[in-house]
Amino acid sequence: MTIDHLTVYFDYKSPYAYLAKDDARALASEFGLRLDWLPYTLVIPDYLGAVETRNAHQWRRVKYSYMDARRIANERGLIVYGPQKIFNSQTSHIGALFAQDQGVFDAYHDEVFERFFKRDLDIEDIAAITTVLRNAGAPKAADFGAFLTGEGAQRYTQTLRDAEAMGVFGVPTFVVGEELFWGGDRVEMTRKAIARALAA
Repeated sequence: MTIDHLTVYFDYKSPYAYLAKDDARALASEFGLRLDWLPYTLVIPDYLGAVETRNAHQWRRVKYSYMDARRIANERGLIVYGPQKIFNSQTSHIGALFAQDQGVFDAYHDEVFERFFKRDLDIEDIAAITTVLRNAGAPKAADFGAFLTGEGAQRYTQTLRDAEAMGVFGVPTFVVGEELFWGGDRVEMTRKAIARALAA
């Protein structure tokens, strides 16, 4: 098997996906691979419970996760504040697809992640996401609203279906050929898988 790209699934509301962003870029650069970013929207209540009904065990997991993410973020000079509600990241994810089409994905990706974890961006707000697209330099940012409810919604739904058919269930997930590696702590395993694939 040989490969020419690394696929990474992300969710803008995941601190671990945020922290893996630069690692993914470094891996792609190290091996000369195209980096394909694909959104995968986590349904938080499915595995951490709804805020109103979380049990003590689920709250311990939530608190630890954000403490752990902040610890890693502090080492990298990044800010990670826990969100004040459970966000639906669909609008921002369709925005990512639009940004890819417009050739401004990296700038969009960086701004959404950074501002969301500073509690400075509502990723559900269409106007806010349109503004990020403008900031990133999207030449047709004004067309985002139509894309969101039309082609973008269809592509977003298909992206989720394809991810789940492949076995994706969380983020960040790195895909090397047909192998999945879930979690920011799987970067080294991903690196080894890439090296094996390129040597085959």
